[in-house]
Amino acid sequence: MSFLVEFAMFPTDKGESVSNYVSRIIKMIDGLGIPYKLTPMGTVFEANSMEEALEIINIAYKQLEPDCNRIYTAIKMDIRKGAKNRMEGKIKSLEEKLNKKIRS
Repeated sequence: MSFLVEFAMFPTDKGESVSNYVSRIIKMIDGLGIPYKLTPMGTVFEANSMEEALEIINIAYKQLEPDCNRIYTAIKMDIRKGAKNRMEGKIKSLEEKLNKKIRS
């Protein structure tokens, strides 16, 4: 089973620029060794179960919780049985249909 997850998480009580806080989350995800894709509006990763996906989100929250009083979180999931490696597969499928490489 594939749980393709896109999420954004950042404090809303730390001013306009929150990249120092977001970088904590990216460093944590990188440390877990899971494949992920950083976008300007969020981060995408793939998990094998709902529990794993939510645990990663929870660990991300714990990166900010000690010194942030208000944290915004948006989560989208695309859950598909019998599938794996969808982060790459979905892009490859579009590239084949468009007959061109998509910039990432």
